[in-house]
Amino acid sequence: MKTTSTVIATVTMLLASLTTAIASVAANHVDTSLTFNSGILVLAFAGFLALVVIAQLVPALISLFGMIKHASEESKSKEAASSVPSK
Repeated sequence: MKTTSTVIATVTMLLASLTTAIASVAANHVDTSLTFNSGILVLAFAGFLALVVIAQLVPALISLFGMIKHASEESKSKEAASSVPSK
């Protein structure tokens, strides 16, 4: 019974993921020339958005590096404290 329900679920997910592929076959083709002929303002806007993403990514990576470094130093200090034999 479990294998039957697994097969049914698999086939259902497969068919659900193919709906966009089936829909794209119905259309002859997608014309992307309008996207690439948009002009300099659209490219400048996309560049500005990329700049915003990078500007937010750099401090996030620096903060992540600092947290990892702090956790590493903390684990080393705990390891050193636990390896000291008590009298």
